Amino acid sequence: MAHKILVINPGSTSTKIAVYEDTKQIFQKNVEHDAAKIAEFKDIPSQAPYRTEYILEALKEENIDLASIEIIMCRGGLVMVPPISNGAYEVNDDLYKALGDEELTSPHGSLLGGLIGKNLADKVGIKAYIYDAVTSGEFPEIATICGYTQFKRSSAAHVLNGRAQAIRYAKAQGKDFEKMNIIVCHMGGGCSVMAFRKGTLIDTLGDDEFHISAERAGGAQLLKFIKLCFSGQYSEADVKKLIRGKGGLMAHLGTSNGKEIEERIAGGDAKAKLVFEAMGYSLCKSIGALMGIMGEKTDAVILTGGLAYAKTITDFMAKTLSNIVTVEKMPGESEMEALAEGGVRLLNGEEKAKTYHLPN
Repeated sequence: MAHKILVINPGSTSTKIAVYEDTKQIFQKNVEHDAAKIAEFKDIPSQAPYRTEYILEALKEENIDLASIEIIMCRGGLVMVPPISNGAYEVNDDLYKALGDEELTSPHGSLLGGLIGKNLADKVGIKAYIYDAVTSGEFPEIATICGYTQFKRSSAAHVLNGRAQAIRYAKAQGKDFEKMNIIVCHMGGGCSVMAFRKGTLIDTLGDDEFHISAERAGGAQLLKFIKLCFSGQYSEADVKKLIRGKGGLMAHLGTSNGKEIEERIAGGDAKAKLVFEAMGYSLCKSIGALMGIMGEKTDAVILTGGLAYAKTITDFMAKTLSNIVTVEKMPGESEMEALAEGGVRLLNGEEKAKTYHLPN
């Protein structure tokens, strides 16, 4: 008999939910919340009871009994302290507390996944899990050291979609993901590059550290950036927008829409082509950097995310990398499916959940 799985993926003002029988989706809904109501809450975690009731109502409308659910899989929040690994974590009391503690997390709508999941799971005596959280990874200590003593490097990447695509690729090749070395490049509004060595996420490069993204500027020559910051032309808020929101393709082309950029290129827009390929060029540098620290031969590079549908950039990247590594295009995002697949692996005993402990 198929396992029935509830999947929860919260955003800033909406909550995506779906019910799967194993990996077959039988229901999905994007619950839109009143933005004005959301703004009344003092912080993100305090929204959990409000959103929980909306999900219960949505399930009721579809005649789906919560008691029929075997497991709840949730998008993982940005848990920063202590660092967490990729894979599943049961939302135990410690993790539930951590998801509501701003000293241990970074503010993000995904924090609500585990909070809502446990609220629902406790009602019917089942378990809720977060899976492949944005901040998950197992960096060796050497990877955490940067040129500043004030902070350390940490993981921040599109792990949920990236790891799922890597597992699917390995399966399609008839191979074991945990015996392969795969680099995944996720391309969307933000871009991240992930190095999976024998199934473990050992390092990442994000769009605030290195490459250009659709709406994010990426790394910069710091002396030039310092001069810009202190030029008197920009406030702190302005600079943050230059980095995230108005940077990258948006800054150069006035849009982050890959389809629109492709149409401009097809119409002869040379600047659009140059900038789009420059983004691909910068991503190839990130990929090359992570290939360099893999310590072993990289079996494949996977290009995924919404912008991986754009042939201009993926063709450029494939041509640039094809002489040194196999490049596989796997466009799109599949976070809901990735959560369901993780749930199936847990229920079938193919993966074991980890346990989060609050720091002492």
